[in-house]
Amino acid sequence: MQMRRAIARAPTGQWPEASALTSLTLAFDDRHRRRIVLAAADGQPVLLDLAQAQVLCDGDGLALDDGGWIAVRAALEPVIEVRAGDAATAARLAWHLGNRHTPVQVLADGSLRLRDDHVLAAMLEGLGAELHRCRAPFSPESGAYAGVHGRAHHDIG
Repeated sequence: MQMRRAIARAPTGQWPEASALTSLTLAFDDRHRRRIVLAAADGQPVLLDLAQAQVLCDGDGLALDDGGWIAVRAALEPVIEVRAGDAATAARLAWHLGNRHTPVQVLADGSLRLRDDHVLAAMLEGLGAELHRCRAPFSPESGAYAGVHGRAHHDIG
């Protein structure tokens, strides 16, 4: 059997998701790629062979050179979900995280998700945050200037 070759990325909703042959489940750090051999959920290798490095988001599709599709899934990772009791505290927490150039995902309910880090956790608790440690997909904001470089971002909650 010839190795499958993924040659293009399509964002969530812009590919035939029901026809996915298999999926790739990757942690955030492994979802910014151009060319690498990966193991799909069905155990078969897939050569990711994109023209340029791209951020692969949960729900994206990878077009295969034979016309098939593979779904991209965000792996569960150790994260901290951060909540604040009021808007001023929330703004303060976000400012301190941004000041440290910490990748942060903003969830639909306004809480923040970041990688589990004991130093940041202590800082956030000291600033009045309520923390919840869990395992969840991590898809941080791409940054204010990411569009300049052609990188896309999709929120997942």
